[in-house]
Amino acid sequence: MAAPHIEIRDLRKAYALDGVEIEALRGIDLTVEAGELVAIMGPSGSGKSTLMHILGCLDVADSGSYRLRGEDVTRMSGDALARLRNREIGFVFQSFNLLPRTSALENVETSLIYAGVGKNERHERAREALERMGLGERLQHLPNQLSGGQQQRVAIARALVSRPSLLLADEPTGNVDTVTSAEILSVLETLNRDDGLTIILITHEPDVARHAVRTLYVRDGRLEAHP
Repeated sequence: MAAPHIEIRDLRKAYALDGVEIEALRGIDLTVEAGELVAIMGPSGSGKSTLMHILGCLDVADSGSYRLRGEDVTRMSGDALARLRNREIGFVFQSFNLLPRTSALENVETSLIYAGVGKNERHERAREALERMGLGERLQHLPNQLSGGQQQRVAIARALVSRPSLLLADEPTGNVDTVTSAEILSVLETLNRDDGLTIILITHEPDVARHAVRTLYVRDGRLEAHP
C-alpha cells in the first residue's frame, strides 16, 4: 500500500518575538492522500502560513515528523530540502511573483534553470506549460501586458513546468476579480482531476474552499476539521 502523499504527526513550531515565545503550531496532525485537493483555512496569525512553509520545505519544525511521499523531511539538511522542494513541490502565490522585465516564456523557464535543465528542453517545456494554460499567443508578453488572470496562469505554468507531485496554492485568487477567480479555480480543479495532482489550497475565502474535496481549519496553532 502506497504511503500517504503527506503525513504529519505532532508538528510543533515556535518563534521568539520581542523576547516572548510564540507557539505558531501546537501539535499538528495531518494526512493527505495522493491526488487530494485540500483547503486549509484560518485567520491571520492562526499558524496556516507557518504550516504552508513547512509543507513546502521552506521552513522546518521544532519537533514532530513530516513525511512527503514516504521521505522523512524533518531529518533532511538544507541542501536536501532544496533538492526535494525543486523536485516535488510547485508554488502559486497571491502576488504572482513574476519577473517584470521578463516574458511569460522566460518567467516559466526560470524554475528549470535552477534544476539544471538544458536550454532547448527548458524552452519546449515552458511553451507546452503556457499553451496548456491557454497562453500560447502570449509567450513573449511581459507581465504588465497581461491581465491579472493571465499573470496567475503564467505563475501556475511556472509551478507546473518542473512536474511536481504537490502544488501549494497560497491565496491564488486574492488579487483577481470574481470571474477570474472562478477561472483560476477551474484550472486547479482540472489539474487535480485530470493529472491527479495533489493540491493544498490556502485560503480565507469560504467560496474558494468549497472547490476542495476536504477543508481543514487552523485555529491557534491547531488543526481541526472545518464545520
